[in-house]
Amino acid sequence: MEVICINDTAFYALIEKVVERVLSKQSSVPDKWISGSEAMQKLRITSKTTLQKLRDEGSIRFTQPEKKIILYDADSIEQYLNRHSRDTF
Repeated sequence: MEVICINDTAFYALIEKVVERVLSKQSSVPDKWISGSEAMQKLRITSKTTLQKLRDEGSIRFTQPEKKIILYDADSIEQYLNRHSRDTF
């Protein structure tokens, strides 16, 4: 077994770099399931009724793990937006 000795300044600098790298990797993976407010923000809508209408029509996927918790599939929202996009002339 090898023992590596470094001074405390270098040790803490190394720890900071490791933490920065882990945090950057974590934030780069988007959530598959997002909240209603995040879904409304992605869809650029302000009405909860419109969001419920999209859910009821089956336009976007959702899950309801508990009675008052509804989460929306971010990929489904992207697909919905792409289906309704128009090409320029």
